[in-house]
Amino acid sequence: MDKGAPLGFLGGLFFIVSSIGLDKVSGFIDIPSVQVVIGGMLSAICIAYPLNRIGGGVSAIKLIFKESTIKPEELIAQIGELAQAARREGLLVLEEKARDMEDPFMQKGIMLMVDGTDPELIRDILETELSFMEDRHKEKQGFWDYIAELGPAWGMIGTLIGLVNMLADLADPSSLGPSMAVALITTFYGSVIANFAAGPVVNKLKGKTAIEVLARQMMIEGLLSIQAGENPRVIEEKLKSFLAPALRGAEEEAA
Repeated sequence: MDKGAPLGFLGGLFFIVSSIGLDKVSGFIDIPSVQVVIGGMLSAICIAYPLNRIGGGVSAIKLIFKESTIKPEELIAQIGELAQAARREGLLVLEEKARDMEDPFMQKGIMLMVDGTDPELIRDILETELSFMEDRHKEKQGFWDYIAELGPAWGMIGTLIGLVNMLADLADPSSLGPSMAVALITTFYGSVIANFAAGPVVNKLKGKTAIEVLARQMMIEGLLSIQAGENPRVIEEKLKSFLAPALRGAEEEAA
């Protein structure tokens, strides 16, 4: 599990509640305000997205709690081992190794290579798959990005409704303070949704996509280099260029 996500959520809740004060939390709970912000957001989402895509977008939140299984620095060592095996025993030996791999992208690349597919065609097939993978990820990121936009917007709508109701009851000065508080609570709800939930979810999903895209690009380059018969050490050095300098050092120490 990615410990950062639950730690962030728990920390955020603690700081928000402690800033408000336990004895005043009940004053920040207003059912009509919740109905306006949450109900309005859900209604807008249903207009903007088909129901099947809403389910996919919501389910993407579980990804922020999962630890990424792809580590680019470890991938270099794996591809290096494949290159050494291919150099000693030929490309066909990689077919058996591919069966034990959990990554379908790597499996597909190896099988195409073992079948003698032209290098340019292999690159075209794998890059096409990578491109559509990015599109699928961007669709889920866009869903949460849209929620981040809707939160403050519906918070403002709720505030305007509250202000209108307040101005309609100016004859009773004692009601102005509570009415203003309720009007502002909707803005608070919308800001929390955008900046504490949806916005961070989008950033975490983008970060995970970036790591996965980097790993896939390394796989493409590494497999094509193996097919071209390049020296395993040269292949490893080539793949290190994908990593930040700090990670290159860590990879060399691990080796």
